[in-house]
Amino acid sequence: MTTLRGGAPVPSSPFPVLPLRTGILFPGTTTTFSVGRPRSIALLHALHVGDVIGVATQRDSGNLDPGLEDLHSTGAFARVVQISRQNERAYRIVLEGLGRFALETIAETEPFWKGSGTSAAELRNDDPEARLLAEALRDRIAEVVQHSGGALEQIPAFEGDPGLYADRVAAVLVLTQDQAAELISTRDVPERLRKVLAFLSQSQTLAELRSKIDKDVREQFGKHQREAILREQLKAIRKELGESEEEEADDLRKKLDAAELPEEPRKIADRELRRLESMQGQGPEANVIRTYLEWIAELPWGRRAEVNGDLNRIAEQLDADHAGLQDVKKRILEHMAVHKLSGNPRGTILAFVGPPGVGKTSLGQSIADATGRPFVRIALGGVRDEAEIRGHRRTYIGSLPGRIVHGMRKAGVKNPVVLLDEIDKLFSGWAGAPEAALLEVLDPEQNKTFTDHYLEAPFDLSEVMFVCTANTLETISGPLRDRLEIIELSGYTEPEKLGIARKHLLPKRLEDNGIPEGVLTLTDGALRSVIHDYTREAGVRQLDRELSRLARSMALEVARQTDDVPLSVVLDGADVERFLGKPRFQSELAERTAVAGVATGLAWTPVGGDILFVETSKMPGKGKVEITGQLGDVMKESARAALSYVRSHAPELGVDAGVLDHTDLHIHVPAGAVPKDGPSAGVTMFTALASLLTGLRVRADTAMTGEVTLRGRVLPVGGIKAKVLAAHRAGIRRVVLPLKNQRDIEDVPAEARAELEFVFVSDMSDVLAAVLEQERRSPPTLESLPGKEPGTDSVVAAA
Repeated sequence: MTTLRGGAPVPSSPFPVLPLRTGILFPGTTTTFSVGRPRSIALLHALHVGDVIGVATQRDSGNLDPGLEDLHSTGAFARVVQISRQNERAYRIVLEGLGRFALETIAETEPFWKGSGTSAAELRNDDPEARLLAEALRDRIAEVVQHSGGALEQIPAFEGDPGLYADRVAAVLVLTQDQAAELISTRDVPERLRKVLAFLSQSQTLAELRSKIDKDVREQFGKHQREAILREQLKAIRKELGESEEEEADDLRKKLDAAELPEEPRKIADRELRRLESMQGQGPEANVIRTYLEWIAELPWGRRAEVNGDLNRIAEQLDADHAGLQDVKKRILEHMAVHKLSGNPRGTILAFVGPPGVGKTSLGQSIADATGRPFVRIALGGVRDEAEIRGHRRTYIGSLPGRIVHGMRKAGVKNPVVLLDEIDKLFSGWAGAPEAALLEVLDPEQNKTFTDHYLEAPFDLSEVMFVCTANTLETISGPLRDRLEIIELSGYTEPEKLGIARKHLLPKRLEDNGIPEGVLTLTDGALRSVIHDYTREAGVRQLDRELSRLARSMALEVARQTDDVPLSVVLDGADVERFLGKPRFQSELAERTAVAGVATGLAWTPVGGDILFVETSKMPGKGKVEITGQLGDVMKESARAALSYVRSHAPELGVDAGVLDHTDLHIHVPAGAVPKDGPSAGVTMFTALASLLTGLRVRADTAMTGEVTLRGRVLPVGGIKAKVLAAHRAGIRRVVLPLKNQRDIEDVPAEARAELEFVFVSDMSDVLAAVLEQERRSPPTLESLPGKEPGTDSVVAAA
């Protein structure tokens, strides 16, 4: 008769069968199972401690009435160790596995399951391979226990039975139902040991991973627990202060509702607000979102300023703030008239170009005051980063919108006057070209959907009145210049400067220096003396500085006064030198043009018009020409063309052509440290050379400008208004201009036109007839040159 482990006999068929819904009973192990099905409970009522039954595991744990096909074919004979009752419907049974059996049939199902089967003996249990694998399994378990311990410590030592050892290890491992069923059905012991080794390695890997995850979870939980405690403390503090996270989110929502956001920005704002609420307002990202929403809520998406439509009042305001500048004032009034008649709130883009100190920046403030719009000044000088215009993306730490959006937030309305100051001084750097970013801002067809990188939503700039300022157009790219409506401010006449000083500058400086009203009075003669003798500029900035010096000097006199007699000083032109020192500028016209070979020209510079002297000299030589004064290539070409004209027209000018072959000429333009270039000095160079070689002096009261061709035709040039005003400031009384520039005289202020005589020429013969004095000195001849011996063709240097 076949026996099982422990000497127990194999039960005869049919024997009681206990179907297990989950779990596997391995031979050599003792396991506790819960029993709750009626048939299983009926079986327990029929059993006694020490009885042997069959135990088989179901394939599907949800099947309440399993048949033969629903059970695994290999099970285990088990001895009943203990039966206990948990409650009315559940029992607990402790079973000891004795050996495997193959289930063949289910003979009965009532009142409990009974089946028949045969004992399944183990194969190759005495094989040396089985022993070696069992020892390898033992060593592997020892390593695992040494590092991590756990349930494997409970496994009894290997006692020489490889199959029993494999079953005991399998009972401790955490296996799936299918893995456990695979092991119970494996009768070949070496094969079973290999599978147990594989499952042990897999289980250990999973255990290590589970341990790492558990450690990470504990650490994260500790961090979250700390944050949770801090949040609770923060909530308590906010509660004491009368604040709360919910109130903050509600405040942001109310601000967004009041901002009148368009559809697309509103969707973005709502999405970010939901993210902020899900974060409970905590963490670095929450701060980024909160700042973003505050920017969105504070921008003027729908708010507009009420624009003053009274054109007469606007005109009065502009006249009160600025003398002259009629073109600018007219353009502003035209814009307001179109706005009033059409009702179109579309803005405009004006560019004031002119020298420093002519009032370009203050004009922007005057426009805002006159129209009733807020004023925002954005300084662009030296900006070399595109993000200064378009902003930084929110992915960067500390990112913010660009200067345009900053300005709109400051204005608080969507139709302010925005002054873009010094747009000619933008630079391109490694961070992009800010001038290119302005192309969208200053394009009326595109700025309706201007997108700042920080906002990531279109913002309407079409109602903004942009005013740009620049000293020169040369450094502004063509595409940007094409978007601007350029208005040139050439400078002020003397009466305009006198009115500005009397009405604006002097009262402000007296107040700044604490001089009481009535203490200092300047006559018109004193102001003219300051304008003539201490300043020479297109604007009034230097005039403002000199009046400030005058006010400081008077403040010293007032502060030193010891008696109680009120001080009252009236300064005339002769008294100015006592306070400002010796005059800085004196007229050089008469002195410079006292000899032949010197002509007065007119030049344009980025700081306004200026007068330019061209000096020529001759000496014995071989017909060489020296040109100095840091001149550009164009001016050097003008000088060579002038000499070619003189050579080709020597008989008409009364010049001996032979003299030129033995004479070196030197053309110099003073202020040699200042670079000069341009074609408009051609007429002046022609005139200076003609004066030198003919011996006729150039009229001291005459200045000229114009480009000349090789054949003597006078071509038009630019900057006429600035040049004429420079001549007027310098005391010139006659100005020679190209005939085709005659229409440009209309831009010159009436005061200057009334005091100047204009001569329009189309040929160099007309120029020479207009500017050379009629008293001719005897022109030099070949024989009269120093060092020339009679009867020779060479020039000998004078000793």
